[in-house]
Amino acid sequence: MDNVRRQFIKGGTALVAATSLYLLHDAGAKDQTTGQHRYAMLHDENKCIGCNACSEACRATNQVPDGVARLRIERTGPYGEFPDQYYHFSRVSCQQCEQAPCVNVCPTGASYIDPETGIVTVNSWKCVGCQYCIAACPYHIRFINPVTHAADKCDFCRESNLREGKSPACVAACPTKALTFGDIDDPNSAIVAALNQQPVYRAKEDIGTHPKLFRIRAKAGGITL
Repeated sequence: MDNVRRQFIKGGTALVAATSLYLLHDAGAKDQTTGQHRYAMLHDENKCIGCNACSEACRATNQVPDGVARLRIERTGPYGEFPDQYYHFSRVSCQQCEQAPCVNVCPTGASYIDPETGIVTVNSWKCVGCQYCIAACPYHIRFINPVTHAADKCDFCRESNLREGKSPACVAACPTKALTFGDIDDPNSAIVAALNQQPVYRAKEDIGTHPKLFRIRAKAGGITL
């Protein structure tokens, strides 16, 4: 059954990638997020030390197989002159777009925005492994899970910790509190308070995806605790 549902769609990746570009820039596109919550995350690059506790916690909590990752920390540098050198650490994971090209191109509805949480999600049973969503993602973070043979990515631990009323595993594991998670529609949430404290940026804002992964840009040298 698993093979049958994946065999009816093959190829056409380049065509769908081009289609996704049109859909992404369609001025008449409706907002895909209409639910009760709009969960988002803030990564403070000044506090991140690149320890990878977040990625290891993600792997353990969500049973992510070896060889692939829902979350990784990208290190760039060193910058500056010895001995005053420093690195920058950036989170690489699903951006949780409100205008998600991966959702637009999915032929089976396997990739969708959860109406209750606003989280971009993958229903692995519906996924046929066509990889259209992988081609359409402008952030290049989706992958095919070698166990389920379905598209996979970060979903803010929607099926694990969040379902149990806990914070995403990466947030709980971070030793420097570099991650803040919450509902950006709740004016009293910790993430709204954090977003109001200092300037933030989002990756590729100019292409109109409206990502919900916010970042505090790293300053030169070290971390701020």
